Amino acid sequence: MKKKIALITGGYSGEAVISYLSATSIEKNLDTEKWETYKIDINPAGWNYLAANGDKFPIDKNDFSITLASNKIKFDAVLFGLHGTPGEDGKLQGYFDTLSIPYTTCDTATAALTFNKRYTVAVASFAGMHVAKSAHLFKDIPVTTESILSTLKLPVFVKPNNGGSSIGMSKVKEAGELPNALDKAFKEDNQVLVEEFINGRELTIGVFKSKGEVIALPITEIIAKNEFFDFEAKYHGASDEITPAQISESIAEKIKAEARKAYLLFNCNGIVRIDFIYDTDTDTPYMLEINTVPGQTEASLVPQQVIAMGWTLKQFYSTLIEECFYKK
Repeated sequence: MKKKIALITGGYSGEAVISYLSATSIEKNLDTEKWETYKIDINPAGWNYLAANGDKFPIDKNDFSITLASNKIKFDAVLFGLHGTPGEDGKLQGYFDTLSIPYTTCDTATAALTFNKRYTVAVASFAGMHVAKSAHLFKDIPVTTESILSTLKLPVFVKPNNGGSSIGMSKVKEAGELPNALDKAFKEDNQVLVEEFINGRELTIGVFKSKGEVIALPITEIIAKNEFFDFEAKYHGASDEITPAQISESIAEKIKAEARKAYLLFNCNGIVRIDFIYDTDTDTPYMLEINTVPGQTEASLVPQQVIAMGWTLKQFYSTLIEECFYKK
């Protein structure tokens, strides 16, 4: 009998729009011979199963089940296609843990930690990984431009501390631009990260587990046509994404080694994407952040990397689901 898989999408943040695109792409590439999949939309208005004909059926949150034609359906595992809160910050993982339903992402603690960019780089730094110098700001604790720039050198990146898809992010080259950049970031989150710019090549890599083995995907180099890899560059083609990256074997091995190290250090599961800047002057990879529910849209990086490795997306999503049961 086929296992019943809940493909969750939606979310409570601005990233929901990307979640729906990811879920559509995942759904197209699922092995229907192996899995019986139900698309579940989780949003502030309610949690519902979205039937193929457009009908909606409410989720019973007591046991994360649905009832169709008097038949109660419970799920064997959850496949995550939900970016931002509550799917990427550990909230749903905790809920599924209480119900003993396995899922395709990192656990609650790892998801919550890595969703906080500042805590992520602090842990990485503590473990000896290279990270950019940064300042962690809070909405209710006023801070001046002068005090920020007394510890950090321009240019800097200003970004919401929790969140993704580069929403609310700015690159600041002059002191006068900093207040507006902070306002923009604080509209998205009550914590903001200000990070020194590192001049180098932007490289990103997907890492996942198959039967307990940590596998690094081919690396992508991102060459943004905009000032940096912002929302437009990510989702509207304003960047060149070269997969596999045209880099030397020694650089590729350094990035893969650091990515595997981070995956194990943070106790990751499922597919994560880890972003680096490779400082070519010092031959040093700097870890920027860990995305525990990376985009799976047709424009996203992980699907490009999977295909560059010689796998089909169908194989890949089946591997992620199978790992749920291997872990169990």
